[in-house]
Amino acid sequence: MGDDSYGINQEVITRVARDIKEVCKTGLQLAIVVGGGNIFRGLSGSANGMNRPMADSMGMLATVMNAIALKDSLKKNDVSARIMSALPIPRMVDAFIAEEAIQYLEAGDVMIFAAGTGNPFFTTDTAASLRGLEICADIVFKATKVDGIYDKDPVKHADAKKYDRLTYDEILEKRLAVMDAAAIALCRDNAMPLAVFNMNKNGSLVRALTGKFEGTIVEAGEI
Repeated sequence: MGDDSYGINQEVITRVARDIKEVCKTGLQLAIVVGGGNIFRGLSGSANGMNRPMADSMGMLATVMNAIALKDSLKKNDVSARIMSALPIPRMVDAFIAEEAIQYLEAGDVMIFAAGTGNPFFTTDTAASLRGLEICADIVFKATKVDGIYDKDPVKHADAKKYDRLTYDEILEKRLAVMDAAAIALCRDNAMPLAVFNMNKNGSLVRALTGKFEGTIVEAGEI
């Protein structure tokens, strides 16, 4: 969305596509879970009086739109990408099958996962944790608007403290606003590392995935 109030900002999606291209040059396998809040948020729709499952269904469809836009931008940058959706939409996107996704990744394709988990009441964060586990990822990266995890909102509080490393238990105990509890529990219970970084900085994705990480690392167990 960038600085726009709604929709897909072409400058932003082009920058993201170019960053992804740089990651692909390293030989790393990359799968991306896209959200849909720039178009429609199910929770907001529910707050405005919509039936929550219906609102979440609209939110899932919004993620499919974003996935198609991202694939188009990647194609323009000579990056081979495939979309898999929790909601099968023939002739537009493929249905998610973990084994096939892994095969495509091994063949060098960037995978784009859309429609969340395919169920209402679950966030894109939970979808990211779930898909990461299903494709046997080494780590889940959460792209945000800030440089990592803070003890309070750094946008509102100048004295907010940034954490370099945390455990999942610390996040739950401190009630830090990182991901929803279901997503955190999935990662914690399966010892999946999580990295939180600022996607709005040029080249941040490449740096995060090539050992020049600038955000916060979350792991299970003691640090």
